[in-house]
Amino acid sequence: MTIIALCTLAFFATMVARLVISPVVPEIVDTFDSSTGVLGLALTGLWMAYAFAQFPSGVLADRYGERIIILAAIGLTTVASALLALSPSMPVFLVLTLVLGGVAGLHYSVATTFLTRELNNIGTAIGLHNSGAPLAGLVAPIAAAAVSQWFGWRAAIALGAAAAFPIFVLFRWKIRPTEPARPEQPMGDRFALKPVIELLSRRKIAFTAMLAFLFEFIWQATASFLPTFLIAYHGYSVTFASTLFSAYFIIQGLTQPGIGSLSDRYGREEIAALCAVAGIVGYTLLLVGSRLGVLLVGIFLIGVAMGWGAALLPRFVDNLSATERGAGFGLVRTTYMMLSATGSVVVGTVADTAGWGIAFGIFVAFLSVICLALASNRLLDLGF
Repeated sequence: MTIIALCTLAFFATMVARLVISPVVPEIVDTFDSSTGVLGLALTGLWMAYAFAQFPSGVLADRYGERIIILAAIGLTTVASALLALSPSMPVFLVLTLVLGGVAGLHYSVATTFLTRELNNIGTAIGLHNSGAPLAGLVAPIAAAAVSQWFGWRAAIALGAAAAFPIFVLFRWKIRPTEPARPEQPMGDRFALKPVIELLSRRKIAFTAMLAFLFEFIWQATASFLPTFLIAYHGYSVTFASTLFSAYFIIQGLTQPGIGSLSDRYGREEIAALCAVAGIVGYTLLLVGSRLGVLLVGIFLIGVAMGWGAALLPRFVDNLSATERGAGFGLVRTTYMMLSATGSVVVGTVADTAGWGIAFGIFVAFLSVICLALASNRLLDLGF
């Protein structure tokens, strides 16, 4: 339990450092006499850098061991957050935002591989580990908004460093050094194009990556626009929409360990399909009903649905050998996350041109594709 708890706290810390920026965007824009568009570019770059770092982090862990890479992720997140809070200009802020995304991205794939090496019930372990993100989603925006009111936006961003440093100390104290999986293999060999293409083209890996892309696309866009949707489409207040948004994160965090445990017991595909069905019903309720009771049920169901990672991500691990898991899992994470990072841009553009109903209808369509793909694979025995 110590390993799971500390990996989850490390994920929480790296997520807090990223999430405290959004609530103080207006203050940053005013300070640097910049624009929201430029800040939006910085945040997009942050998430792209985070996604890009997944593959090299796995290669580094295979060479040097998981513990040192996780420590580097937490320690460098501490430093990057502190420097970001001290940014003297917008160009420096932009560069440090990219740096923060990259160093924070060193954690997830490596920690997941570490947990799968140490524990047997990997679905449960991944579910518990993933709960660090929604916990950060609940705490970070509220804390950043409050601190910025009292001490300014720089103090709010410094919360990332304040969250990461004690967890760095605790992780270094409690976790023993880990043996690297491939200490002698040159890292350049791991970046060769042929083995990368070979791994990504494996039927089960490619199929799982396609499903993960669709799910992650929805997660990204929901995290970006759920409060705005509730305000613009249903006419709720900012305060009430934010409260429902927090509830969404709470449900996601509480249910992920259970989803992971169910996937260990009943199968990855079956529980991933149930998550997709819950999402179809949940997003449909958000589209067709404005009454509080209907919205609450919808929020609960999409919170469950967006815990999909605890069911689907172990499927990658199941189809990778022990020596492939470090770099291999990082590679597939980088691949599907780079593509799904377009979720916010696509959905935001559709909302501007066709309205929020059509924009959120995309989620129902994507989840239906996931259900159809999983059902076809099982019923027709396609072998994906």
